[in-house]
Amino acid sequence: MRRRDDVLLVDGYNMIGAWPELASLRDKGLEDARDRLLEMLADYQGFTGMTVVVVFDAHQVPGVGSTFKQHRLTVVYTKEKETADACIERLASELAMRSRNIHVATSDLVEQHVAFGKGALRISARELLIEIKQNRKAIEQQVDQKGKSRNELDGNLSMDIRMKLENWRRGKS
Repeated sequence: MRRRDDVLLVDGYNMIGAWPELASLRDKGLEDARDRLLEMLADYQGFTGMTVVVVFDAHQVPGVGSTFKQHRLTVVYTKEKETADACIERLASELAMRSRNIHVATSDLVEQHVAFGKGALRISARELLIEIKQNRKAIEQQVDQKGKSRNELDGNLSMDIRMKLENWRRGKS
């Protein structure tokens, strides 16, 4: 069971390659696939309360890498010559020292074993997608429930108070 102070480290391009919706978006444009992934993970973070860090592999791109916030997620582009796997391993080690539960989302078996060795819990791309879909259904059910109970105050008032308010509304004393 996940707790609000848990951290989820996500191998971004691994999810894009493994999730059918994102893979088809990637074929049209990688930017669209990344944006959709971040939207989905932002909803997941909002529902679970977990801190989500998404790591994108930029090891073949010159530069120092970057970290920024988007949709309240922490998004990391690795620096030159650093793979997403190496970055996730480093982050898992750093965060584990803070006594937090760390979950690593990747379908890369080697990365799963390394993360497990660092004390992190692993979750495959497929398992994360299933959780995201289940959370989406739970959100929709909560919205439906709230939509059905439209006038909660009226149901909680006594008949005497309701009559007084109705007379007041009609301008009667």
